[in-house]
Amino acid sequence: MSLTVTVMLKSRKIISGLPKRSRRMQWLPALFLSFFALLFGLGGGTAFGLTKVVITFASFSEREGVLFVAKDQNFFRKYDLDAEIIYVATGSVAMSALSRGSSQFNTGSASGATLGAIAGGSDVAFIAGLVNKLTGALVVAPQIKTPSDLKNKRLAVTSIGGGTWVFTMLALQHWGLDPKRDNIAIRVVGNDAVRAQALVAGAIDGAAVGYAFAATLKQQGFRILADLSELGVPYQSTALLARRSFVSQSPDVVEKTLRALVDAIVFIQAPANKETVMKSLAKALHLQRAEDAAEGYERMKTYYDKRIIPSADGIRNTMRLFENTNEKIRQLKIEDVIDDRIVRKLEKEGLFQ
Repeated sequence: MSLTVTVMLKSRKIISGLPKRSRRMQWLPALFLSFFALLFGLGGGTAFGLTKVVITFASFSEREGVLFVAKDQNFFRKYDLDAEIIYVATGSVAMSALSRGSSQFNTGSASGATLGAIAGGSDVAFIAGLVNKLTGALVVAPQIKTPSDLKNKRLAVTSIGGGTWVFTMLALQHWGLDPKRDNIAIRVVGNDAVRAQALVAGAIDGAAVGYAFAATLKQQGFRILADLSELGVPYQSTALLARRSFVSQSPDVVEKTLRALVDAIVFIQAPANKETVMKSLAKALHLQRAEDAAEGYERMKTYYDKRIIPSADGIRNTMRLFENTNEKIRQLKIEDVIDDRIVRKLEKEGLFQ
């Protein structure tokens, strides 16, 4: 993450919330080991009697907090799983790894990458809905005071068609804005940390970022134009995806994974666990202090619901964004993208009560 910041922006100024060089070097070996594990498909088999699973994610934000907590609190091991949590650069890379079997699960959103892969013939499907609404904040330069001020400005996203692009486009549509008509430039910059640094450097005028980064930027004088969760726009923000064939072949592994995530949700929402959750979030986001994760924690505990059913309305909302540009996505039906047989089984068993 930080190497991307350094290479892309060549800036010496590191905002609070990005790691120092010494910390960067400490996690580089682990990153390369994770990369090779993903590249060579080391997700199968067992280790010390545990079933090995690889879970990828392509966004550093509070939305992925459930993964970090489940890992740190050994909830996966509770269900005899040895879970490797691996960050990849984009949703398309994550979907490629998932489709070829290098990973068993991916936490992603309803985006061009996920819907495009499914429309292209991949047997990947949304198997659980972890966050079923828009999240994060649209943070902008101080001179931007209203949504109409976004005209003729530059907004950053991780990738065209990706989750943050969808967030941004749905927000603009909500405000009656059109990027082409209103000359709003959509720039591909990178993940939350990179977009935050780009805003600090003046390379962009605004970006949707997670609440932890939004709080840091606000302290530096930037304006939170909108809390996206308050717009009331249905969206499948963070979901667990897997191959339908894997669900059929290993339903027990899928069920154990979902149970571990539900345990993590319960843990996150318990007030007594606040400090522990903040430590996990700060460590995962490479924040300098646990206190820097306070805003992210307050938001994160409201994201999740034990009833982790995928949001059909949220997925349809994204499909609508592509109906005029991607014929294959336009032809998709909701049953083509959701496989909720395991979560429905758990619901009948009373797990979500």
